[in-house]
Order: sequence, then structure tokens, then C-alpha cells
Amino acid sequence: MKIKNIKVCAFDAYGTCFDVNSAAENVAPKIGENWLSFSNTWRTSQLEYTWLRSLMKKHVDFWKITEDSLDYAITTHKIDKSLRDELLNLYKTLNPYPELKECLEKLKQKNIKTCILSNGTPDLLNHLVSNANVKNLFDEILSIEQVKIYKPDPKVYEMTTKKFNCNPSEVCFMSANNWDIVGGGVFGYQCVWVNRNNRVFDELGFHPKNTIKNLTELNNLV
Repeated sequence: MKIKNIKVCAFDAYGTCFDVNSAAENVAPKIGENWLSFSNTWRTSQLEYTWLRSLMKKHVDFWKITEDSLDYAITTHKIDKSLRDELLNLYKTLNPYPELKECLEKLKQKNIKTCILSNGTPDLLNHLVSNANVKNLFDEILSIEQVKIYKPDPKVYEMTTKKFNCNPSEVCFMSANNWDIVGGGVFGYQCVWVNRNNRVFDELGFHPKNTIKNLTELNNLV
């Protein structure tokens, strides 16, 4: 289904533009054959900590949460603690998905504004886009540190409409996280779920009108 009347394409960062498993994958021989299970524990606890911190109103930034969730995953999976610093450094340079740059270039050709809307800190996000050589293809990098609460709080999604002086319906939002798609959709975004792994969408009262397998397919929608 074509997405019309769009002024801005907003992208989640982690899992959507950048591969959250690439840090663990890059040291998989040192972790062992269960590296993906370890990586999933790290990611799942990381997300849980953002939600719990928001509910408790005890905010710490995303880097602190990343460290804490890594410590939990290392202990849970009995991973050599000497890998901690290496994994954290790799998290700062997560691999971009290969289609990201071309996707952004095509949006620019259509004169559509682009931004990242992420839980990440400004420093982390700027490092990621610079490392991937796509910083010049984003008009803005929006971090939840501006509002000190994590997705899916509506204050996060409101940052985009305030920054670009537009209505929620004029924002096309891409995320690989279905809870994030729900948050954006409830706020009023036109949402596109990036379902790379053929997952089932959660039942949270909202379903996106469009689902794609990777960001290459976005060009057919906008």
C-alpha cells in the first residue's frame, strides 16, 4: 500500500538501520556456538531495562543501560568477562544493514526529509552514522535524551513532529521492533514494520498497514 503525503521518513536505529547482533557475531569464536543466544539475551534485557527505567522514573542513558544489560548477559551465559570491553567497543560500531545507504539516497532524490529517532545517546548515534558513512544523508539525529524517557512514550514520537513542524500523519516511521511500531502508530505515524526475520506481530491494539523485509522495499512505498 502506497504511503502518501509524507514530509519525513524517520528511522529507528538499533535493529532497523544497524545490526544489534553484529557486536557478538564479530567475536563469535571467543563466545562459542551460543553467541546468538547470548546476543539475544543482551538485547532483550537492554530493552526491558529501558521500559523499567521509564516506569520507575529512574532515567539513565542508553549507554549505561547497554553496559548493565551486557553484564547481565555475560553472567547469565557464563561468558568470559574479559570480553566485556571488546563487546562494548564493537557496540559503538555496529554494522549497518547493507541497503541503508541506497535507501537514504533514494529518499533524498525524492526531497523527503530523513531522521533517526532512537533510544541511543547523541554520541552513540553520531558515531554509528559516521562510521557507516551516512551522516550526511540524515537531516536530524533525534535522541530520547532530549526528553529523558524511552520509547514507546509519546513524548519520544512527538520530537519528530516538533522538529519538522509537521503532523504525525506526515511522518513515515520505520522500525524492526514491533512495540516501537505500535508506539509510533498510536501516536499517529504512518508506520512500516521492517520484519527481517519473518516474525509474528504483537497484539497490542495496532497493526501497521505496511510490512517490508528490508529497507530496499521502502522505495516502492513512498
